[in-house]
Amino acid sequence: MRLEDGKVTLPSVVFFNAEDDSTRFGRAGLAEYLAGYEGRLMRSLKSLLGSSLIDGKTEVHGRSLRFRDLLAQFIGDLKRRADEHGGRVFEQVVIGRPVYFVDDDSAADRTAEATLAEIAHAVGFAEVSFQYEPIAAAFHYETTIDREELVLVADIGGGTSDFSLVRLSPLRAKMTDRQSDVLASGGVHIGGTDFDRQLSLACVMPSLGYRSLSTAGREMPSSIFFNLATWHSINLAYTRQVLAEQKQLALDSSEPRKAARLLALIEQRAGHWLASEVEQAKIALSDQPATQLVLDRLTDSFCVPIARGQFDEATAALVGKVEATVGALLRDAGLAAANIDTVFFTGGSSGISRLRQRIAALLPQARVVEGDLFGSIGAGLAVEAARRYG
Repeated sequence: MRLEDGKVTLPSVVFFNAEDDSTRFGRAGLAEYLAGYEGRLMRSLKSLLGSSLIDGKTEVHGRSLRFRDLLAQFIGDLKRRADEHGGRVFEQVVIGRPVYFVDDDSAADRTAEATLAEIAHAVGFAEVSFQYEPIAAAFHYETTIDREELVLVADIGGGTSDFSLVRLSPLRAKMTDRQSDVLASGGVHIGGTDFDRQLSLACVMPSLGYRSLSTAGREMPSSIFFNLATWHSINLAYTRQVLAEQKQLALDSSEPRKAARLLALIEQRAGHWLASEVEQAKIALSDQPATQLVLDRLTDSFCVPIARGQFDEATAALVGKVEATVGALLRDAGLAAANIDTVFFTGGSSGISRLRQRIAALLPQARVVEGDLFGSIGAGLAVEAARRYG
């Protein structure tokens, strides 16, 4: 089923185009924003679940919009596309979810799933069920094997890193109850956007004045840089109050060229553009020793070179937490590393080379398999939907 431009996926992007008062979803929305249309961009919508933001509101085209209604708009559009291209009305759905929407808070995690179920029912699904995303990916991988394997599925997405230990085989794939085949699941609320933020703060924001000093020798306020480095809070930098404050601070900066770049970014409302450029740099560093951000939109001939070593250093703490999560999962399952046959990587952020190396190093005897980084989970959910609903 093709959801957008011949592709089977629809990125969780919503763009409210202020110029023609329209709403665009997926790649079309991101393309309009990056083309320079005036409006409001929202990304990684599912990560709002489990946070206080889901019950909050934001301003769109001068109107107040609840975040849960924003998520409903996206899921509703996704269902409309599926109905249209599938030639039928879909009333049943299996929704992929991270192992933990919220770390170390089971009540908030249950609330997040319940909220997503409410939204799915509201847009027209009569039956709603869930499956952990790494387990869905495992079921997709299972369709490709010809013998039994004990598999660690590593699903590194935009907002979470999720892991499952699953026993798979062609024979087991025919069973309706797979509960006993799932030996352990775990996760941590660290994903690609966290790596983007750390890369931005370490290598890009200093060229805009992060950690620079005032003429009196005091460090300049840092909140603006954290907001600009975080997808969900970029729009907080665009208020008239923030612009006025930054103009005043620029007068007191010991590095006026950096302050001028920051002002240009705010005045152009180019925070999402910069975040997208940082994301592309992260992707480039997955298979290149160095890359360069061309940011001449802010000032002439402005480039920021970044080496992979800088990225590794900036994200070392994140990688360590993910690595510790995998180690805890093995201990909880009571399995030695030598028992694992395969590490199956999926999720767009599993391409981060240092992260992949550290996970694979925990299981040195296991073979490493890369799935469809953006499609394995969806394909596995389809397998699960067929099993549950026929």
